Amino acid sequence: MFISCEEAKNLIRTKNAQLVDVRTPEEYAMSKLPGAVNIPLQDIEAVADAELDDSRPIIVFCRSGQRSHMAQQILMAKGFSDVHNMGPYQAWYQCPDQ
Repeated sequence: MFISCEEAKNLIRTKNAQLVDVRTPEEYAMSKLPGAVNIPLQDIEAVADAELDDSRPIIVFCRSGQRSHMAQQILMAKGFSDVHNMGPYQAWYQCPDQ
């Protein structure tokens, strides 16, 4: 289940959520969302503990929502409790910046 762009932007604004792009570096270079960090799906398990703050919400996204769903499952299995899947990165543009 995807969270809405309003919910994602609200989490960033009110809870300093981390926006994580799990696409490849090539995909990331072609279209970046403001404030997003790139941690490709294949690297997320290995680097999550060093790269992400478990005291802040995490919002993952990709091109279609499939990789971000897998990333969400990996992070939750590693003990990150506040992980949200925004699905496709285009969802970011479906609501105005708040």
